[in-house]
Amino acid sequence: MNPEIPRDYVLLVDKPLTWTSFDVVNKVRYGGKFKKVGHAGTLDPLATGLLILCTGKKTKEIDLYQAQEKEYTGTFVLGKTTPSVDLETEFDHEFPIDHITPEALESVKNQLTGDIEQIPPMHSAVKVGGKRAYEAARQGQTMELKVRQVSVPVFELDTRQFPEIHFRIVCSKGTYIRSLVRDFGQLLGSGAYLSALRRTRIGSFRIEDAQSIESLIQELKTREGILSAE
Repeated sequence: MNPEIPRDYVLLVDKPLTWTSFDVVNKVRYGGKFKKVGHAGTLDPLATGLLILCTGKKTKEIDLYQAQEKEYTGTFVLGKTTPSVDLETEFDHEFPIDHITPEALESVKNQLTGDIEQIPPMHSAVKVGGKRAYEAARQGQTMELKVRQVSVPVFELDTRQFPEIHFRIVCSKGTYIRSLVRDFGQLLGSGAYLSALRRTRIGSFRIEDAQSIESLIQELKTREGILSAE
């Protein structure tokens, strides 16, 4: 490998299910033999979709990408809850859903659209006193997580498969989709959990332009091999 070849990239990866964002970073770091790799915005293991990776000097731009607007599609289910608000943990409660009307769904959606306040889920990477919230949650401990201001300019629902609700959300940096799902269930006087989530956009970067990890690493090796030959 020619050490003079610039290795400063902004890479778009379609993160696979069950992988952590750090798993993706490590795979690209070692597969592409990069010294420095970082990602611009964590995706939970049970989420898929767009993950921006920056290498070399481009890692200085990570904060810029993290701050941009994001878009997600996914599905949540009404009537049950889990401690993590997704399928990472087992169901812990079941709630009635017979009282939920189309008007109620629309009303709650409107309450969670625009500039709103939310509390991060207990199973999250938020730090309190140097400890991650999810670490405390797994040990049966509770933490007082601070309310944060976020913006949700777009919140679209498809309720045709009720109690499964399909959605599209456009939101600001720092928005927790699992918190929206948790709050949605609570505002309905029921419960809800996230069953699927996919990030489709970060700023102007779209999932359609992302690659699988394997395809990306192969392309990098090929690209740099060609450049080395020149």
